[in-house]
Amino acid sequence: MLKKIVFILSIVSVIVACSSSDDSNGGSNDNFDRTALLTNYADNIIVPALVNFQSKMADMDTAKSDFINDINQTNLNILSDAWLEAYKAWQHVEIFNIGIAETLSADENSGFVVFFNRYPVTVIDIEAGAASGNYDLNAISYYDAQGFPALDFLIHGVADSDTTPLDKFTTNPNFEGYANYITDVIAQMRTIINTVVSDWQGSYRDSFINNTSSSATGSFNKMVNDFIYYYEKGLRANKIGIPAGNFSVDPLPEKVEAYYKNDVSKELALLGLETIEKVFNGQAIVGSGASSQSFASYLDYLENSQLKDDINAQFLAARQQIQSLNNSFSQQVMEDNTQMTQAYDLLQGAVVLLKVDMASAFNVSIDFTDSDGD
Repeated sequence: MLKKIVFILSIVSVIVACSSSDDSNGGSNDNFDRTALLTNYADNIIVPALVNFQSKMADMDTAKSDFINDINQTNLNILSDAWLEAYKAWQHVEIFNIGIAETLSADENSGFVVFFNRYPVTVIDIEAGAASGNYDLNAISYYDAQGFPALDFLIHGVADSDTTPLDKFTTNPNFEGYANYITDVIAQMRTIINTVVSDWQGSYRDSFINNTSSSATGSFNKMVNDFIYYYEKGLRANKIGIPAGNFSVDPLPEKVEAYYKNDVSKELALLGLETIEKVFNGQAIVGSGASSQSFASYLDYLENSQLKDDINAQFLAARQQIQSLNNSFSQQVMEDNTQMTQAYDLLQGAVVLLKVDMASAFNVSIDFTDSDGD
């Protein structure tokens, strides 16, 4: 009986010891400097990318004003160029759905993304809004009728009964409505990004880097989850898998990013993958070129360098395949969809490495679910 009591007490002691060993890292009892990692992400990666995007949005707004004040094809072309530069900068920030950004919409998984890049765009809502002047860009029903996809249609698409994109703003009966709509969409986008940048440049930056917990509310946990969510959904599924037909009976070439411009979908996908690679390895996306603590260096610290190498190798293989595709993913899907599905498969190869192996190594629980069998 005495031995049984001693054994039970020993088990209790182990349980208590394990519980007491959990530190502010929310269950992670290693000594890796998560504060340094989060500081690198905040100061060298996230804030510079957001500020750069904010600047590109301001440039696009200026180009829009010049176009509205003097509507002609030259100014529309300049607006198109500014739209593309801003869209490219967006590829570097969509991943950072954290802080106030995740609270700005009714979609808890997408957060601020719904105001910038939900596609394909619902053209019928834009046309109805231009005709009636009755629309609410904050309403859930208008999440898919704004942002870059809406601007893509407004700048590059041809409306019913029109011959050219410019006709929407000149000879179309609702030309004033289209001018108001494009103005309101860009104003909404600028308001959102200004709010996000102000949040980071205010008190949020410090609270972000000091919250190293692996719990659901910890900055580290949120960074890991947002990273994996964007990779799996924003990049792998939305940019490649859905148009290629991986989630449907047939390919869907009309569901590519930037459908109306139609020759930049590869460029945008490569920029999205570049963001993934640089965040994983702790490298600045824009600006200084600084590099410091990251998910990759954390895996090195945990003596899991092989996993780090496997992840980077999978990113490289996917990049090489995407680079071989047509500049227009719509054309690629219609002409040789096998190449698109191969790109998807290579991106898919990193999902388990990130979502299972890396998350487990970091003692982070995945806080989102999916229905595509991963």
